Amino acid sequence: MIRYIRYAFLAAIAVCLVAVAAANRDTVTLNLLPQDLADVAAWNFSIQLPLFLVIFASVIAGLLIGFFWEWMREHKHRAEATRHKKVAQNLNREVEKLRGEKHAGKDEVLALLEAKG
Repeated sequence: MIRYIRYAFLAAIAVCLVAVAAANRDTVTLNLLPQDLADVAAWNFSIQLPLFLVIFASVIAGLLIGFFWEWMREHKHRAEATRHKKVAQNLNREVEKLRGEKHAGKDEVLALLEAKG
């Protein structure tokens, strides 16, 4: 049931995107610099694109910037989780070492049974 709702939602988004693209087919000129600054620099890059491409590219660029920003913001949490994982591994190694020392010289079968219990 949830799968069909997801497909219906994605279809609705697709219809909306096609409608926006159809309504914004006119070409626009994108300039790298404002005209006054381009006159001072004696250089200006410009390109003509359909408006819907500009809109979609802006949305995608915003999403990518947001994802990257969030990934950078969560770095401290990932680093702390890694540190905790290493501490847990060290503690597990120490426990196994102590268990081995405790059962040194005993019968192997009895040592295994005590380790399980």
